[in-house]
Amino acid sequence: MADTAPPADPSHPGVSVVIPAYNYAHYLPEAMDSVLQQDYPHFELIIVDDGSTDNTPAVVANYGNRARYIHQKNAGLPAARNTGIRHAHFSYVMFLDADDLLLPGQLRAAMRALAALPAEFAIIAFPTENMDQHGNPLPTKQLAPTAAREITLRDILLKTRFGTTGLLAKKSAFDDCGNFDETLRSSEDRDMWIRIASRRKIFLHNERLIRIRRHAVSMSKNSDRMKANTHRVISKAWRDRRVPHSDIAFWLRVHSFRHFQAAWMYHDEGRPAAAVRDLLISLLLWPWFPQPQQLNEPPLFRLRSLLRFLRGK
Repeated sequence: MADTAPPADPSHPGVSVVIPAYNYAHYLPEAMDSVLQQDYPHFELIIVDDGSTDNTPAVVANYGNRARYIHQKNAGLPAARNTGIRHAHFSYVMFLDADDLLLPGQLRAAMRALAALPAEFAIIAFPTENMDQHGNPLPTKQLAPTAAREITLRDILLKTRFGTTGLLAKKSAFDDCGNFDETLRSSEDRDMWIRIASRRKIFLHNERLIRIRRHAVSMSKNSDRMKANTHRVISKAWRDRRVPHSDIAFWLRVHSFRHFQAAWMYHDEGRPAAAVRDLLISLLLWPWFPQPQQLNEPPLFRLRSLLRFLRGK
């Protein structure tokens, strides 16, 4: 599709849907179709090919002028998202990973919900459903009903409450807060939302209109990298004093929960010693979370996890 702006329609603000793609040609048609089948009338679809070596260009070419194709040398997911933002014609941007799906009506629900919020809200995000590599449903952990609510800076610092797929943002938020940090190869989305939440507001919708594909080659499987980048993001927020240093109890909870999450990544990767180590560090940093359901965890969640790790389950 030519890089020219679509005609304006004041009654339907436009959305630029950005799909970064790197060697996911086998999943990409499903992702693209999930966008093109949305019932919201005014959007553009942008595929940012991050230096793929598979048949991604041919896949996108099959869609003709229904999608814009942008190719760049491989630079990583944050850089691909930034490229999409730069090329977006509209004042709203939505992100979709190349192996994930929007469910019917998601784009309309996002635009309607954001329009109903005060102007200081710059992002609306959605809870997700899980699916396997073949698109079959997987259990989705949800210990308390999903409530539509504002997500604060402290919420995001303690735990990421939403994913990037299906997230709708005002493009002006990136003008105000900067783009994704291209030196991060994971957790770059959390860093971005921390910066935006420091200046604007974020809202979490209560409908599950996104499907996330869980499979062996997803980025989240590299535990050491995920742990290191999460530490970088939290340390950056500390240096920037996103929450005052005097609130040491809050920062201890942040690092405690970070180590708990790292423990589970190591467990899932088959590294029990590392899992137990990080879980013990978590307990030492902060021994008690009185309302674990707010973190989508059961009572005594770390002790439960420790017993599971020690039993090798």
